[in-house]
Amino acid sequence: MNGQPAAGSEAPRVCDPREMDLAVGGQAVIEGVMMRSPTAIATAVRTPDGRIVVRKQPFRSVFRRWRFLNVPVLRGGIHLIESMGLGIGALMFSADQAMTEERVETKKGFKDTALMWGTIVVAFVLSLGLFFYLPLVLTDLTGVRHGFGFNLIDGVIRIVMFVAYLMLISRMKDMARVFEYHGAEHMSIHAFEAHRDLTVDQTRPFTTLHPRCGTSFLFFVMLISVVVFSFLGRPDDVGQRLLRLAFVPVIGGLAYEAIKLSGRFRNAWFVRPLIWPGLMLQKITTSRPDDTQLEVGLAALRAVLEPEPEGFRTRTYDAPAAVPAEA
Repeated sequence: MNGQPAAGSEAPRVCDPREMDLAVGGQAVIEGVMMRSPTAIATAVRTPDGRIVVRKQPFRSVFRRWRFLNVPVLRGGIHLIESMGLGIGALMFSADQAMTEERVETKKGFKDTALMWGTIVVAFVLSLGLFFYLPLVLTDLTGVRHGFGFNLIDGVIRIVMFVAYLMLISRMKDMARVFEYHGAEHMSIHAFEAHRDLTVDQTRPFTTLHPRCGTSFLFFVMLISVVVFSFLGRPDDVGQRLLRLAFVPVIGGLAYEAIKLSGRFRNAWFVRPLIWPGLMLQKITTSRPDDTQLEVGLAALRAVLEPEPEGFRTRTYDAPAAVPAEA
């Protein structure tokens, strides 16, 4: 690919972080990392034979196409749905690449797209049931009648269940690998935001914790839900419980705004106490990657930051691998 550094060479910083307006982010996938910028998405995956396969796609957010949707709070729910769709697509690509030594050119048809969005809907419904409806049922068993007290207990149960869920899945071998790539994603973004060259040596000193992480976003959802639900009082029947689900998009929107502000003002003294719990949760969802995993995260980041001609199309290629896969 044009513009890619040779193996072992220092990678030039291709974009000023300040010009990106905190718009570079990503997620861990199976044996890899997906990175997103305002104009592109790149997913880098380590294959069984040690290659790094990168798929780069043009990207134009729904907010750039319909600017009237870019309204505080409203944009949070829309961004969440958009991110889930992109994330599922990246996971499907990484699963294809991570399980074979042959490059797989994935072309998703209507059936695959329907399956992808069906997976999102099912996962979303299960999450609502587990982390929003079930805590209400358990809180109701306590017999607390006061609205604020009821919602406070409901919130505590929700947070405990969420932390227990994270700790449980962190013990799964496959998820442990994903959490290591999650750490590689965060460390790569830290290096970019600190104006460092995007190399393993320059990136290794950074922490795996980042204030704009999805884990921190979910913690803000849990916290803000206590405040929002307190205004609704104690639900007395199934209808009132289900009514709360209608406020989930509002809570997600508020959490989105909170996570953006916490990322922008992360060093402010009044923000640090708010982001600290989310960072502590990331000690569960991120782990220290090895150099081969860190290199995959950097490959995705370099790809997504490299300028492209207008109208470029999706392409899949092998990125230079300076670190042996067996290291």
